[in-house]
Amino acid sequence: MTDIIGREAEIRTLNKISSSRKSEFVAVYGRRRVGKTFLIREFFQYEFDFQLTGLANATTKQQLTNFHASLQRQSPSASDSIPPNWFEAFQRLITYLEQIEAARKKVVFLDELPWLDTKRSDFMIALEHFWNSWASNRKDIILVTCGSAASWMINELINNHGGLHNRVTERIKVHPFTLKESEQLLQSKKNVLDRYQILQLYMVMGGIPYYLDAVSPERSAAQNIEDLCFREGGLLTREYQNLFASLFKNASKHEAIIASLATKTKGMTRNELIRNTGMKTGGSISRRLDELEESGFISRYSPFNRKSKTTLYRLSDFYSFFYHKFIKSHQNIGDGTWLNAIDSPRQRAWAGFAFEQICLAHVPQIKKALGISGVLSHAVSWRSKSSEDGAQVDLLIDRRDQVINLFELKYSINPYIIDKSYADRLRKKIAIFKSETKTRKAIFLTFITTFGLVQNAHAASLVQQDIPMDVLFE
Repeated sequence: MTDIIGREAEIRTLNKISSSRKSEFVAVYGRRRVGKTFLIREFFQYEFDFQLTGLANATTKQQLTNFHASLQRQSPSASDSIPPNWFEAFQRLITYLEQIEAARKKVVFLDELPWLDTKRSDFMIALEHFWNSWASNRKDIILVTCGSAASWMINELINNHGGLHNRVTERIKVHPFTLKESEQLLQSKKNVLDRYQILQLYMVMGGIPYYLDAVSPERSAAQNIEDLCFREGGLLTREYQNLFASLFKNASKHEAIIASLATKTKGMTRNELIRNTGMKTGGSISRRLDELEESGFISRYSPFNRKSKTTLYRLSDFYSFFYHKFIKSHQNIGDGTWLNAIDSPRQRAWAGFAFEQICLAHVPQIKKALGISGVLSHAVSWRSKSSEDGAQVDLLIDRRDQVINLFELKYSINPYIIDKSYADRLRKKIAIFKSETKTRKAIFLTFITTFGLVQNAHAASLVQQDIPMDVLFE
């Protein structure tokens, strides 16, 4: 496990199931490229008693042929014939596993499980029979199932209403890396980029290990973005085309939601999304929003007043946002696409939003810096009821100790300066917030910046706390 970066909670769970006195059924899920398979392979040191990876867009016969080939590799005495159905396939797996004499638990790893469940294949019924009639009656089986289609893993497996109801003993959602973990990964590759440049890479790729692993240590952040996103054959130039189709059925609707959210950096309510996408109100859009959220592409932010109708949805997948802002319209333009546009108004606007999203993804680190990790609090958003004022706060921390941290999130290449005009807008925003929310709590205006605030009269009179970007790397 020496190559695993981060993943402390996941490793604790895997250690627990390895030492338990019963058979375990584990469901591992998360966004495509987030490192699910790598985690499982590294933890078990690539030693599985049986391992099968589902095939994308394959027929049932092709999946069974794949199963047969995998079983023959691990059991030379296995039948020469391809199993006619999944019931027979699992019976052959049982026969093979019963022949293994070992004092340890036997590990079965079924990767890309949703792909195995082809139409009318009865795969799930056969899996249910394998677990309920055999594996769960033993003490020495670890069944690890893994899939990028998080919605399928949740709806069809974890929340199964049939014979697998409540059969999953552990669920592990693998999240993107934090900034700290991303820094550790880059350092392990002998990369010497400073934190400002790591921040730039994170704005484009998020904490997706597969993307970060492709960063060249000999090149700057801007050069890596150019190579990976805009040069012919770059890893991320065509990634988007496969991203949603591999996760969702009828993915065009999911992509429409993503494209819509990419146009509104401050987020949208459900009703605004319905208007923007032309989708009908009802369960269909709710299901797709849940699927995108569970898969890590969008985030739901509760409003300060807790009213669900004003819940905001934001695009939280960094690569998807960058694709819509830049890659989609700049494909095949040639060298220098990104490098020649550095510090343009369009880049600055994108960087401002991406930095805000980074802060929203690192609320635990922010709470720690404020010294309120142990204080009951809720991270929420707020939008003014008045269309004229248009005041909005992307991040509020509403605390039990009668304080509200109202955040301003600012990305800048230099220490940030609050001038008179901006100070006046801040005072107005705070006044509107107090008036509309009727809160009696103390308001602490809190800045999170890349290189801190310039300490002038405006900062001294307005700002209670100033947090630099290093805090986000904790």
